Amino acid sequence: MHLNRLITAIIAIPLLYLYVTKLPPIFFLLILIVVSALAQIELHKMYRCRGMLSFLAIICGVLILGYPFWDYLNGGSYDLSTHHFPILVFSFMLISTARLFLIKEPSNSLRDISPALIGLLYIPNLLYAQWLLRLKGVDWILFLYACVWMSDTLAYYIGKNFGKRKLYVSVSPNKTIEGAIGSLIGGMLAGLLMGLLVLKDVNIYILSLFGLIIGAVSIVGDLVESMFKRDANIKDSGSLIPGHGGVLDRIDSALFAGVVLYWLVLIL
Repeated sequence: MHLNRLITAIIAIPLLYLYVTKLPPIFFLLILIVVSALAQIELHKMYRCRGMLSFLAIICGVLILGYPFWDYLNGGSYDLSTHHFPILVFSFMLISTARLFLIKEPSNSLRDISPALIGLLYIPNLLYAQWLLRLKGVDWILFLYACVWMSDTLAYYIGKNFGKRKLYVSVSPNKTIEGAIGSLIGGMLAGLLMGLLVLKDVNIYILSLFGLIIGAVSIVGDLVESMFKRDANIKDSGSLIPGHGGVLDRIDSALFAGVVLYWLVLIL
């Protein structure tokens, strides 16, 4: 299991680095659309949301990230307030209307549409912040994932080797307070390192603070997905990535961290 994790990381990290840094921004948005769709599929399977409701939710997810794709190709500037909210409203109306007419029995209707709608808010809606970060410069995407990766890595190894006190047993029995501290340290160290190597025009103490915050938010993002998996009584969201589980398992921390980092960059 650990060997699979290492091999996957050795292969994937350089490829993703080249993909993100060497290609135009639109290619980053393209991979966000693909990742979003795969993660939505995994969430739908967890909660047995299948058929037309799942299909429509994935299409709506593509719309959320697809509109800025179309707008970027046409040289425009995507306006979140003008277009993002109407797409979410349309998504709710479409999915609830589909449930109304596809299944005549009203019982469990809210339970049927909830995974599709929550999946939209949870995955493409949060991933959208990473597109906004990419527009501010590829260095912020590198910063985000360096902090998330270092946070997850130190949390895993410190928790595994030194963890004694449980963090949140009912949601994630294996996570420890020591591992959470490792996440904070990992985020802060990554922020410091990225300040020295990449974002040299930003105060290094500010970047260290950003990294510390990302380390904290990564814990929350991971626990939220663990809460969903615990509720669905599964261990991993999928098995697409050897040694790492599913796509959603890999992006859970970054979903929350990307939004918070975007807010921090706006303040900066």
